[in-house]
Amino acid sequence: MRRAGFSIVMLVAFFIADLIFYRAFKDVIRHLQSGVQRWLSILYWTVPALLLLLFVYGFFISPETATPRFKKFLGVSFMLIYTGKLVGAIVFLLGNGLNILKNASLKAIQPSKTDPILSRSEFISKTALAFGAAQFGILTQGMLWGAYDYRVRKVTLHLKGLPKAFDGMTLGQLSDIHSGSFYNKKAVQGGVKMLLDEKPDLIFFTGDLVNDKATELQEYFSVFEKVKAPLGVYSTLGNHDYGDYAAWSSPQAKVQNLQNLIKGHELLGWDLLMDENRILELNGEKLGILGVQNWGTGGFVQKGDLQKALKGTEEINTKLLLSHDPTHWRAQVLGKTDIDAVFSGHTHGMQFGVEIPGFRWSPSQYVYKEWAGLYEENGQQLYVNRGFGFLGYPGRVGILPEITIFNLKSA
Repeated sequence: MRRAGFSIVMLVAFFIADLIFYRAFKDVIRHLQSGVQRWLSILYWTVPALLLLLFVYGFFISPETATPRFKKFLGVSFMLIYTGKLVGAIVFLLGNGLNILKNASLKAIQPSKTDPILSRSEFISKTALAFGAAQFGILTQGMLWGAYDYRVRKVTLHLKGLPKAFDGMTLGQLSDIHSGSFYNKKAVQGGVKMLLDEKPDLIFFTGDLVNDKATELQEYFSVFEKVKAPLGVYSTLGNHDYGDYAAWSSPQAKVQNLQNLIKGHELLGWDLLMDENRILELNGEKLGILGVQNWGTGGFVQKGDLQKALKGTEEINTKLLLSHDPTHWRAQVLGKTDIDAVFSGHTHGMQFGVEIPGFRWSPSQYVYKEWAGLYEENGQQLYVNRGFGFLGYPGRVGILPEITIFNLKSA
């Protein structure tokens, strides 16, 4: 019932955006012949009408037909069309609001002036349409070219007290695969090959293997089972791996789903660390690798037990922690433990932003203090991977999918 109410509210909001955007659209086409205007208007309203019919049919009339692929198609269609319309509608309202204020000011200054109040400017309407079209174009470009535009980021990680045997070692990191979101298997295979071509000595995977269900892994299992390294692949769980965002037939079904996903890590050959640690030993020297279940602030699940993961590592000089959510670093690690570096993901950089030499921006920075890249404070470090996959919006603009290769060096 709550979901139906939310859907109705969203559809009403979309319809209001349609009406406002249509006002701007009419202003722009009003110089055309009446017949052309009529057909363009029909075309304008045909698209939202079709989306509405598909939504009502798939979710209310015949919900059994609403396959994950259908839901994904419908969700992306609504997002692409209405993100642009909402932006255009806001520009149109702001522009006309300023226009009204301007004219009110003129009338106050010259009350005897008989000239009519300025009408809605065609310039404002064209600007609103241009902003809407630009938003649509940017998001489409992010889907066509950004979603799988994998970038290998090489980072030198200086670690105080790093044993000689591990100095110069390479460590690969993947995060936020979200296998249920992929729609291009060949591109994903290419991304995995880019990781393996770097020949890392060991690999970390820092959570969110799926969106909700372990079954999402099936189609891409053969791709990710190739992720191997001489010293092992170590993994942990992210907030999406617990199935908290899906509807389940019973509590037992949800528990079984998590067990299936844990088994999936095992079958991939990945060592899943559930509040545990592993001690790597080379030439008599040791490196501690710790992993916790998801622990995050801001309402995200807090299952991780860091103290449990630390047990048995008291004599280890260098400790590396896999923890999906970067807020864990500041909340429980920084200044409270002797962990040298934490490897996280989770934020995706919100899959939208700008990253150029000397400047970077993303809406993510207003939510997360640490949202992408390397951070250091009082000798302890955090690296936030931008994510290998995507969620919700099936693309990326500016914040591209990441494969990280660390070169471990003694500080």
